[in-house]
Amino acid sequence: MMILFGWCFGERSWASAGKAGTRGEGRMPFMLAAMATLGEVMTKDVLSVEPSDTIGEAAEKMTSHGVGAVVVSDFGRMIGIFTERDLMRAVAGRVHSSEARVREWMTPDPVTMTEDASVEEAGETMIERGFRHIPVVAGERAVGIVSIRDVAEWRLKER
Repeated sequence: MMILFGWCFGERSWASAGKAGTRGEGRMPFMLAAMATLGEVMTKDVLSVEPSDTIGEAAEKMTSHGVGAVVVSDFGRMIGIFTERDLMRAVAGRVHSSEARVREWMTPDPVTMTEDASVEEAGETMIERGFRHIPVVAGERAVGIVSIRDVAEWRLKER
């Protein structure tokens, strides 16, 4: 969890709290908010496929694990993401799921974030950019994935 601190000035500082007629002397630290990080809310069991897998194999893996996206890795290095939307584009293009390859339909070089990024930043990025999954990386390796659902669930718990 990332905790942000700030400084309070003037009458409503900790020094003057509850003291009628006094002004706070100097500045006093206060906690602004505890911000959750992606490392706390991400799915750590990253499901991955290879670029040479068929989109049918990827869809089968996604369905059996109940997820909407898989990371595409080539020799351990993340090179893309394959999502439900990519699958829909392929189906709309009338390709055969047993012949079309993930590399042809994946989203290459997706937006990524690190484990210490805030949940708020991830949510804002997904809304602004119009996608629902962000791989969480350490170097070139995916160490997790966060979805807009993860962000929504976190937000509801924070109320």
